[in-house]
Amino acid sequence: METIEVVAAVLCKGAKVYCVQRPKNSKEYISLKWEFPGGKVEQGEDPIHALKREIQEELQLEIQNVEFLITVEHTYPDFHLVMHAYTCEISSGEPVLTEHMDLKWLSAEELDKLDWAAADIPIVKYLQGRV
Repeated sequence: METIEVVAAVLCKGAKVYCVQRPKNSKEYISLKWEFPGGKVEQGEDPIHALKREIQEELQLEIQNVEFLITVEHTYPDFHLVMHAYTCEISSGEPVLTEHMDLKWLSAEELDKLDWAAADIPIVKYLQGRV
């Protein structure tokens, strides 16, 4: 089974966290699910560089104050995911959805209202435990 290494941004603005909804997908387990934005780490790429690149590509945002939060491992039906999550803030730009259907700014307490991708659930729980 293939292992994919990804990064995820827990974008913070005050007490709110940025959440994005994946588009419809043939893979039921991720179709229309909510997640923290991010993407694949390229071979030999520094995870923080990957995070900044992915957030620029996906949301057209520049980020700052990037700090490691948690690493999550999750096995989906067809691949194993290793996801490094980082807290960060927007330094410039307004979110533009280039790959996602919807976005929400929610407090940690409100995160349970969304239907999260399985790999993102430990991040949600971690954030709720810190509040």
